[in-house]
Amino acid sequence: MEGSKGLVIKSNKTLISFLLDASQLQTLSADLRTVAEDLSSKDSIPYKTLKDLWLSMPCSERPSLLSLLFSSEFLLQSPKPREKSEELKERLRKLAEDAEKKAYDDLIKDIAPKKQEEPFSSYRDQIGFGLHVIVTMFTGFLVGYAGFRALFGRSAIMSAAGGIFGLVSAMLLETVLFIIRASGQDIGSSASASSSSSTSLKLKKKQ
Repeated sequence: MEGSKGLVIKSNKTLISFLLDASQLQTLSADLRTVAEDLSSKDSIPYKTLKDLWLSMPCSERPSLLSLLFSSEFLLQSPKPREKSEELKERLRKLAEDAEKKAYDDLIKDIAPKKQEEPFSSYRDQIGFGLHVIVTMFTGFLVGYAGFRALFGRSAIMSAAGGIFGLVSAMLLETVLFIIRASGQDIGSSASASSSSSTSLKLKKKQ
């Protein structure tokens, strides 16, 4: 009997004979006789219903419960599979995507160009460069000030002009050095990209 809860017994000749006898027994109620007649044609019988029928029968009319169940076979119902929640499905999908992305990155790590860090991409680099420029400009100012003071005596105007000249020169020097460093990084990244593209072409030709 599909959908029954509790223990279920597989129907056999002994149980069918018992149910047919119960369906003809006048001492039972009409409802119980109907139930017994219906169960006699089923492939499985709920144990609770069978026991209720057995208890409702007079002691002189019923067999022993042990003899009735001696050759019976209990049917174990498998539990329904648990359905995955939407949250769990989403987490599993994300984990699968991350694993696939990681596998793809490992596959192309020798082919794809390495990511070049942009200059001053962090606050630490920016602060360090700013302090370096300030120190360089201050040093240029002192050198220019001292140089013009030595050349033109103790003239305050010429000494200040020398300091300004040294400051501007130091600023120009830092600008030139910055341009050289940035150009060097661009050249390196271009060379890496061209090398990786040539490698990719070779792999495609081999395939």
